[in-house]
Amino acid sequence: MKFAPIVVSLLDTDLYKFNMDQVIFHKHTDLNGEYYFRCRNEGIVFTREMFEEINAQIDHLCTLSFQRDELDYLRSIRFIKSDYVEFLRLWRPLRDYVETSLSDDGELSIVVRGPLFSAMQFEIYLLEIVNEVYFRMRYDYNTLLASAREKLDAKIKDFQFGRYTFQFAEFGCRRRLSREWEDEVVRRFANETENCMGTSNVYLARKYNLKPIGTYAHEFVQMYQGIDSIPLAYTNHYALDDWYDEYRGDNGTALTDTVTTDLFLLDFNRAMVNNFNGVRHDSGDPYAWGEKMIDHYKHYGVDPRTKMLLFSDSLNFDRAQALYDYFRDRVKVSFGIGTFCSNDTCEEALNIVIKLQTVNGRAVAKLSDTPGKAMCRDMEYLEYLKRSVAFRLGREHLE
Repeated sequence: MKFAPIVVSLLDTDLYKFNMDQVIFHKHTDLNGEYYFRCRNEGIVFTREMFEEINAQIDHLCTLSFQRDELDYLRSIRFIKSDYVEFLRLWRPLRDYVETSLSDDGELSIVVRGPLFSAMQFEIYLLEIVNEVYFRMRYDYNTLLASAREKLDAKIKDFQFGRYTFQFAEFGCRRRLSREWEDEVVRRFANETENCMGTSNVYLARKYNLKPIGTYAHEFVQMYQGIDSIPLAYTNHYALDDWYDEYRGDNGTALTDTVTTDLFLLDFNRAMVNNFNGVRHDSGDPYAWGEKMIDHYKHYGVDPRTKMLLFSDSLNFDRAQALYDYFRDRVKVSFGIGTFCSNDTCEEALNIVIKLQTVNGRAVAKLSDTPGKAMCRDMEYLEYLKRSVAFRLGREHLE
């Protein structure tokens, strides 16, 4: 490797990876999945040297295992169960599950294939590796770091002097400039402001005695599309039901937009409204979404002020403050803010993702509330999913 190891602990990932994996471990060990890498930026070229370093870093990742003190920390999280921690004691990332290639014009391909309970864990580690390798080898890293630090200084002052008054969690590990920079960002926000309520990064939550934050991602709802017995337009129903059965109201923030928020609301019934603490926004107009969720709570006679709206879609602090000012008197409001915290430099950040694309050989897809964020390798299936969603929306209405 040209650089020091980028991933040095298997805790260096988002909390929701463990949350989702625990449900899969208990209920769906028969599912196999395929994940595909995509860079959404135009004109990004990965060099042969970058490709070789990425592979070397993946090789190193696959030498890691959970250490005793790391497992003890996971046990201390109240909703992580002892049998799942014992599974993690035996688990390690297997290199055979990851296939990489580089085209002649510099397009990077990464595919992860394997049992879903294992394959899903690679996503965050691989994104951390790809992003850091790209920025270290494409630019002068010290220049990037200096610009990031200058911007961080200004952000912290804006909190200290009252320009920003909202609370947020740092969600930045998947697209961070580097491991060392995310560490500095989290440490300084936690120590120099009163506004950082935690981080999705489990390693840094442990290191700085912060609350690890996260529930589930789109892939959790997507995976139900690969189960033969489940109608496509009812995947939210089964996902919510399994989540509640696993956590019994603990760890309860529901993501609404995997197959559109309108469809989600058909399954977010009176019981689920009461069972979940709140909901997370990740696509579409956040103001329209927030109004829709407030109306939904009122429809079931629930005071919206007892529920949380968590916004997490490409936020910066100005957008977060505007949303906070708009909603704060009517509902609890919080934010998960990622790239703007962990990779705000003098250069444009990469918009890279690794998304679940098949389960048990069947295509799966995310629709979202922003059509451009849909991702599916099988366009015929994507159109079929859209028709399934439209059919149910046209047939059913809220109680």
